[in-house]
Amino acid sequence: MIHPGEAARLRPMKVGLVGFARSGKTTIFNALTGMSAEVGSFETKRDAAIAVVKVPDPRVDALAEIVQPDRKKYAEVTFLDFPPSAERKAALDTRSLTQMREVEALTQVVRAFDDPLATAPADPLRALRDFQSELILADMGVIEKRLERLRKERGKERERELLEKCQAVLEVERPLRNETFLPEEEMLLSGFAFLSQKPLLIVYNRAEEEMHAAVPQEVASYIEEQGLTAVPICGKVEMEIAELEEDERGLFLADLGVEESARDRFIQYAYRMLNLMSFFTAGPMEARAWTIERGLAAIKAAGKIHSDIERGFIRAEVIAYEAYIEYGGESGCRDAGKMRLEGKEYVMQDGDVVHFRFKV
Repeated sequence: MIHPGEAARLRPMKVGLVGFARSGKTTIFNALTGMSAEVGSFETKRDAAIAVVKVPDPRVDALAEIVQPDRKKYAEVTFLDFPPSAERKAALDTRSLTQMREVEALTQVVRAFDDPLATAPADPLRALRDFQSELILADMGVIEKRLERLRKERGKERERELLEKCQAVLEVERPLRNETFLPEEEMLLSGFAFLSQKPLLIVYNRAEEEMHAAVPQEVASYIEEQGLTAVPICGKVEMEIAELEEDERGLFLADLGVEESARDRFIQYAYRMLNLMSFFTAGPMEARAWTIERGLAAIKAAGKIHSDIERGFIRAEVIAYEAYIEYGGESGCRDAGKMRLEGKEYVMQDGDVVHFRFKV
């Protein structure tokens, strides 16, 4: 089930890795991406390192087993490794702040291991609180400048009132991501790209000997209170895993007593954190996962493949992934009555295997 024409290339979602100096952030970046960015070079790094990572999804492999395509394509996420501030006590500088507003989500890497080169012992709870304070202060600065201009203008009372509401939230040290806004308010705020409003995932970067230990209660409680998710990772071990050949990784993980790498878990968490899901196309040319936002209508999902399909949309032939596997593909599902015909307003579901009918 695949459109025979050339599909438009999708822009992968962007996730920014941030953290204080010596947090192991670049080690985590290398583990996630398989790259070899220089670690410990915060004194000289000025631009973010960038890598596109495939989202592990065994469903693509299972579909490929049935249709035997020429190629497989997984969903993708772009990771950016932002250099920390030149000031060791800060996580962000002006250059990084500007770049960070362009990503859809943030990941804070928190050091939970001893480092003889660090100027202070690991304090994960303090790092979490200090980083949140930096995000809040950065957003307050943006709001204060904009309000100063709005007070001199007329006709923008709605924007002023909304920004004053956000200012009141930030003044009591609450991030904007924990607030509920109306759809029209979300639209108005989107242009500001507030950092404290972006989804935030925590990487708890710990020592190898602590790999199977629970996150300390005070840290876990703070993360829960903030409505966040933490992924415990030993960056050093994960980077070693990333450097292994594919057939060696399973043996290494078995020796560690884990079923899958923290890298794969983290990428999947990041994907879900962005409120994303995948639908699939499967045919002799390609088995592919397509990234869409949850709640997207079929006609808009068709446009993710090609604008011509959206423009000439007729219907969507939809099979649930589980049925596709159970009945051995499109033909078996059709015979079993498991294929549905859906219109343009159909809300796509995670795992839908779809063939879009269209005419241009």
